[in-house]
Order: sequence, then structure tokens, then C-alpha cells
Amino acid sequence: MRIDIATLFPELMESYLSASIIGRARDKGIFTAECHNIRDYAFNKHRRVDDTPYSERQGMLMQAEPIYRCWQAVCDMLRAQPYVIYMSPQGRTLTQQKCIELSKKENLFILCGHYEGVDARITDKIVDEEISIGDYVLTGGELPALVLIDSMARMLDGVLSERDGYEDESHFNGLLEYPQYTRPEVWDGKRVPQVLLSGHHANILKWRHEQSLITTAKKRPELLEKLDLSEQDLAIIHNYCENKQTR
Repeated sequence: MRIDIATLFPELMESYLSASIIGRARDKGIFTAECHNIRDYAFNKHRRVDDTPYSERQGMLMQAEPIYRCWQAVCDMLRAQPYVIYMSPQGRTLTQQKCIELSKKENLFILCGHYEGVDARITDKIVDEEISIGDYVLTGGELPALVLIDSMARMLDGVLSERDGYEDESHFNGLLEYPQYTRPEVWDGKRVPQVLLSGHHANILKWRHEQSLITTAKKRPELLEKLDLSEQDLAIIHNYCENKQTR
């Protein structure tokens, strides 16, 4: 997978993309990430890429031409058109399933807006999809882009040591993750659940699934409405809800 990022702050992006698990995966060549400074494609000596919008709204808007030149340069280098994502609060909210889908793309071009956003004509011309990381507004698209890249890259073969590293996590199968524990066995008077100390693999898997159902019912019950649950699953959730009401 190759990811090209159009941004006004490549140094901010590089700092994160060079660190920890994502940085090691990038160094190994598991995926490629290249940051492109949109100012390098400005058509004036001051490298200005923004101007006032044609409206009474305050603020500055990123111009279409520098962004287009940046995109075109990437297309020329790839000899193909990458799938273009614009990080925008108007986009569809990022989900685990969307991360899985995008992680299978060969080439991605991620556009990071700033100021009041970008000229609508550039999104009409080159953008395939707008993605949001939540119903709130940030000062730029760099943080959302890093969230997207991190969530996609960690699912590529070789980034995590085992597939269980992400397949067992919250949202991958529609449920939230079960509680996890580490040493010491007793902390603040509370013990690690005995089943996790038993070494009985089947019982541990059963406990994990039951706890995922209960955790989802407790924290994000709306997620359960989207799942095809078995009668046994429904009974586990029903028992949890009944016990909660009697407390």
C-alpha cells in the first residue's frame, strides 16, 4: 500500500509516521507514506495557497490550483490515479469496516484541509470520498488523516505480530472488546477472573465472547441492534440487563 498525503504541515505528519509500530512498519516497507507540502505547488512567489471566500464568511479558504497540481504530480509519478480521500467533518464517520475496506487499496491520496476548508471545485474534481472522524471540527485535516492511516496500516500483514492483534479488538466483529487483565493477580483487593488463570482455552474463549456481549450492552447498546445474535447471545444480554435492574 502506498499513501500520499497532501498537507500544509508535512513535518507534523512525519513526526507521527516515523514513530512506534507505524514507523517500524514504514521502515520495513510494509507500506509507503509520502508527505507533500501543498505550498510547493503554489503559483506565486510567496507560496500562498489560500484566499478569502466569495461570501460574507470570515476566514481563509484553500485554493483549488495548488491542491490540483499536487494531486497531478502524484498521478504522474504513479502513472495512475490514486483513490482520493478528503478529511472533512462533512464526510461519513470512519468505522472499523471502512478501515478494512481502505486497507486493501493499492494507492491512496489523502487531502488535509485547513483554515475554512478547500475550494469546492477541487473536491468535485478529484475527491472520491470524504471521511470524518467525528461530529466536531478541528483546525485542520492532519490529525484525522493520521487517525485514518494508523487504523488502516495496523491491519496490513506484518504490522502487528498476529492477526489476533486487531481481529480480537473492539468493533472488528461489531462487538466491543472483553475486559483484559495483567499482573499482579490481585490488585486493590480485586482478583483476575479465575477462568483466565485456568489455562482452559475453550472456557476462556467462551468467557471472552460473553464479556464482549456484556461490555457492548453496558457501554454501546445501540451496536447490538446491527448484529445477528444467537438465542444464546440474547439470553446472556437479557440476564445481564435483569441483574443490572435488581442491583
